[in-house]
Amino acid sequence: MELSELITYAKEKYGLEEQHKWADFPGFSVLCHPRTGKWAALLMRQWDGERGMMAERCDLKCGSECLRTLHKSYLSAPVRMHGQRWIGISFSAETEKEIVFRLFDRAISDGDQRGYTIVLNDRQVTNEKTYGDTPLPFAQSTYRPQRGMIPAKIREMRRLYERGKESLEARARNFYRQAVFMQDYEDDLPWTGIFTRYFPTYHDLNTEQLRGYFTWRTHVRKGEYSAISASAVYIYLYELLNGIGVSSPEESLRKMKEFEKGYLDAGFGDIRMRQNLYRWMVDLALVHGLTEDTVMSYGDPLLRETDTALCILKKPAEYSDQEVFSSLCILAGRSLKNTPVMQDPVRGSHLFAEVWRRVLKEYRRDDTDIFRLCFGERTVRRWYPLSNAVYYTEKKQPDRDIVINDCRVYTCKDGAWTVSSYEKIYFDLRLLHGLAHETDLMLRRYLKTGHYLKEKTEDTWAVPYITAVIEEEKKALAEAARPRITIDLSGLEQIRQDAEITRDSLLTDEEKAELYEEEEVQALPETGVEIPLDDLQVQILQRLLDGEDVSQLLRDNHLMPTITADMINEIMFDEIGDNILVCEDDRLSLVEDYEEDIAEMLGGQRRCR
Repeated sequence: MELSELITYAKEKYGLEEQHKWADFPGFSVLCHPRTGKWAALLMRQWDGERGMMAERCDLKCGSECLRTLHKSYLSAPVRMHGQRWIGISFSAETEKEIVFRLFDRAISDGDQRGYTIVLNDRQVTNEKTYGDTPLPFAQSTYRPQRGMIPAKIREMRRLYERGKESLEARARNFYRQAVFMQDYEDDLPWTGIFTRYFPTYHDLNTEQLRGYFTWRTHVRKGEYSAISASAVYIYLYELLNGIGVSSPEESLRKMKEFEKGYLDAGFGDIRMRQNLYRWMVDLALVHGLTEDTVMSYGDPLLRETDTALCILKKPAEYSDQEVFSSLCILAGRSLKNTPVMQDPVRGSHLFAEVWRRVLKEYRRDDTDIFRLCFGERTVRRWYPLSNAVYYTEKKQPDRDIVINDCRVYTCKDGAWTVSSYEKIYFDLRLLHGLAHETDLMLRRYLKTGHYLKEKTEDTWAVPYITAVIEEEKKALAEAARPRITIDLSGLEQIRQDAEITRDSLLTDEEKAELYEEEEVQALPETGVEIPLDDLQVQILQRLLDGEDVSQLLRDNHLMPTITADMINEIMFDEIGDNILVCEDDRLSLVEDYEEDIAEMLGGQRRCR
């Protein structure tokens, strides 16, 4: 990365221009905070004689605590600046743009205090006012009032402005007072020209611009959106933040969502305006103590998606396979969802999810699990709600904790806010990317999907965990393939009744009389144990104990082996607690483990060996 890329980033995102303050040192320059004007970065270009090339460095005012959490070779103590708020950055092929850009964002964010930050336009302000030659009327408007006429309402509004107090708080208070006064005002003079101003208020507009703005606002409140200078749009959003034209914070949030759909989704505005809108909706919901669900519903969808994925990967056992796999796709790379492993989405998501669960449970480096290695710890930093907007309130914030989820908590203590969250600036996703790649590689081979991936030696640490998951699935599949015999004991009574009917139909009248006389519950005198078996069933068990084959006995009594085994097993289940007979190839035999119990119950006689 080169220093020029940071300069371009600062200009495109914050409208900052590099400032050369020292004629004798042309290689030194600064980037100043857009609101306070204080130095945010000191840029240095010096010739390195030993290396024969220009060395590029910068001192950045983002807080030295970054050095304790980000262990990067290109980050160090500051070179020229002093104090705990500065770090040093050297620019080379190893310098990571994403890290440097986020550190710069931190420098800008930390430079904000309760008040108002520059966010509106990436062009420098050169003139306070600019006028166009031709008005751009709304399509339905035919009214053309005389130029130069100042409506009485606007004249009275201007008298409300307290001059001589130009602090940020005073500007916000002036804006709020005037906005309340003008909240129902409507006009019909179309907007013309270009207006650019950081933290714009009514006071920054001339009469024609004011009338053009209120005309545009009149149409917006009717759901009719059209293009207008970005700075004028921000005035409308500031009104909603301050509760102008709405009855509650909830209505302000609804109006902001309507604005997103009607204005931003229509192609007006830019990405920074959308980002500010998301931030302000969350801030507004928090300062007004709305519910956690409300806060989440109005936040940046990308931030909400990241937080949700982090919560799932932190406790994957509490979520479904599909939820875990989707979270891996969000944080490890969305291309993962296109792997041929997911040709069977249920099986594929299960395997990926099981790998993550196992690695999270078992893998450690320096006694640190993979979640903390990839995403760091939840950090606490100061948070300034609505600091980059014109917002005024005299209401003191009560102490409270607002737990959005396991990964984000906002806290207000003595009027000061902090946020505890996982920040992308501290993410190190190389380990996660390696795990995803190695898992994809091995699962493609295991499932024989084709389109195989190349091995990476640095990712082989994950092989034992993936192999264990594959072996577990193989074992489960083998177990599922084994045939299972299920005996429905609930049908035994019907089987017994059917068998008795069949038996009776085969017996003579004389045989039936003898049988029915003997079918009573027997008490064995030897043991005194009552067993609800008939004589024939006792005889069957006794012969089996003696090692005899009972097949002929069953045929003589017209009994089927399987039905006889089921009937005796059911009768003896309450005594033994298990089946005592098995029937194989129509031959009955005793379960060896229960022979002694049966012998004792039949009078102590043992099976002959």
